[in-house]
Amino acid sequence: MSYFQIRTDLALEAREFVEDANGSLRGIIVEEYEKEEGEIHVTKVQITTKNGSKLLGKPIGTYITLEVPRLCEAGDNTEEGLYHEEIAREISNQLRQLLSWEKSEYSVLVVGLGNREVTADSLGPGVVEQLQITRHMIREFGSLMKGEEGCVMVSAVIPGVMAKTGMESAEIVKGVAAETKPDVVIVIDALAARSVRRLNRTIQISNTGIHPGSGVGNHRNAIDSKGLKVPVLAIGVPTVVDAATIVSDTMEKLYKELKEAAFLQARESSVFAELNNMYVTPKDIDSTIKRVTHTLAEALNMTFQKA
Repeated sequence: MSYFQIRTDLALEAREFVEDANGSLRGIIVEEYEKEEGEIHVTKVQITTKNGSKLLGKPIGTYITLEVPRLCEAGDNTEEGLYHEEIAREISNQLRQLLSWEKSEYSVLVVGLGNREVTADSLGPGVVEQLQITRHMIREFGSLMKGEEGCVMVSAVIPGVMAKTGMESAEIVKGVAAETKPDVVIVIDALAARSVRRLNRTIQISNTGIHPGSGVGNHRNAIDSKGLKVPVLAIGVPTVVDAATIVSDTMEKLYKELKEAAFLQARESSVFAELNNMYVTPKDIDSTIKRVTHTLAEALNMTFQKA
């Protein structure tokens, strides 16, 4: 019999799942706080041991999750526009905590993972297309482009998907990184969540790299510091949720009076196994992706303006 398994790319949700199962959180440090300026709830999950890594199914490292209920709202020159600016500033602040500007000149390679032709998977390419790319100008004009406090050389690549290139994204990124020799690689990708309320409203930043497609069961080679030999940060927003999760959560609410054993037995039925390869995204995903990619691009551009 095929069993229903919770799939999520969010360390926050993996941690919640362990807690719900009355599991121990040894090797896991959790810090939570609110940012009143942008109505942002920040959760920092640090996995410090192999035991913690095994519990959450995530590599050892730091995972910062920003829950932003109004992330999907339209942004213009009104209050909503200012709100998105606050979100971008907070993302930039969190990124700066994971980065280290130790040199006057710093080189960053931004990787936009995903498929441009699938809206829910176009987050990475959408962000990269809005970045201020500077590496070629700094290499061409040198000191004219450098401020008093140094500069950040930004380059970017959109590796596409294996169905079109015949290559793993990790292979392409590794080749580009070997040629351009960045000090850090920042990877952007769409994620999968297990909670509908977190779709397009949550941003995860981690220093552990990324496994492209892992949230939807398409396991590809990892893009991480072990393979690239430089630090790798990952930024992601959940844009899809497992259909089986939606049904499971609904049943849990409808039948909360049932005994736990009865619910678990229903959740392990073949019905859930059939749904486990189906993923759902909101109907307004087109406009949502435009807003989210703009906010993430603004955050990265802020980060690369060396202060």
